[in-house]
Amino acid sequence: MNSIQRFLIGVALTALTTPAFAADTLVIGNEGTYPPFSMMTADGKVTGIEPDLAREMCSRMKADCDIKVMDFQALIPALLQGRLGAIGSQLTPLPERKAKMLFTTPIIFNHDAFVLRKDKTVAFTKEGLKGTRIGVQRGTPQAKYITENFAGSVTPSLYDNPEQMKLDLLAGRLDMVFGASLNWTASLIDTPDGKDWKLSDFTVWTGDPTIPVAEQGSSWAVPKGKEAVVEKMNAALKSMIADCTFTTIRAKYLSSPISPDEAACATKKS
Repeated sequence: MNSIQRFLIGVALTALTTPAFAADTLVIGNEGTYPPFSMMTADGKVTGIEPDLAREMCSRMKADCDIKVMDFQALIPALLQGRLGAIGSQLTPLPERKAKMLFTTPIIFNHDAFVLRKDKTVAFTKEGLKGTRIGVQRGTPQAKYITENFAGSVTPSLYDNPEQMKLDLLAGRLDMVFGASLNWTASLIDTPDGKDWKLSDFTVWTGDPTIPVAEQGSSWAVPKGKEAVVEKMNAALKSMIADCTFTTIRAKYLSSPISPDEAACATKKS
């Protein structure tokens, strides 16, 4: 075997044994189209509550933070295929997801509601919603909820992101949308475009029904077997909540608290 052959074999062996991501780098997937939690700036940078929280978390973990933007429905497959080290877009903990992933401490308490015109009074039953055009994001618990609870009465219109839904809602191509109440409040209800729209008083927890009410929040996730990673993430996140950095970051984008754990910080500021 000559020296060139030995070199090529060495390169191949290195490729086989080198981990996909360096130990001090956490590759985090984020959808980038879920304002105010994540959005893209004009120069292509992902920003918003979750990317900013993720960067601060990584700083406290002493890990480089590499945020990869992709469609929401691609996040879980990418995580399970090893292309991501974590998902940093809020995930509702469903039983089938918990079987494949480890979830962090709840970060965002953001129950789902319907967005409809202010002059509409609706019964949120199969009969009351019969024939209603309802938009939901593809591959989400919200889409699953509408399909399972209103089968035969409502056929949901599936969208890749909330911005597409909002455009069709305002254009009259949808009667309602169903999604996270905080997001729709910030992106529509509290804007000039939202003057004729309201959130339903009817709200839903679309996550695992066995989770206690006080813990019914959305989280970030890592693959099964990465207990050490999720422990470090939790430690960093909890320290951010305790010293009010979490609240400071959230307040840049949204006036309302997103976690009951922020109460102590609200008291400090009052």
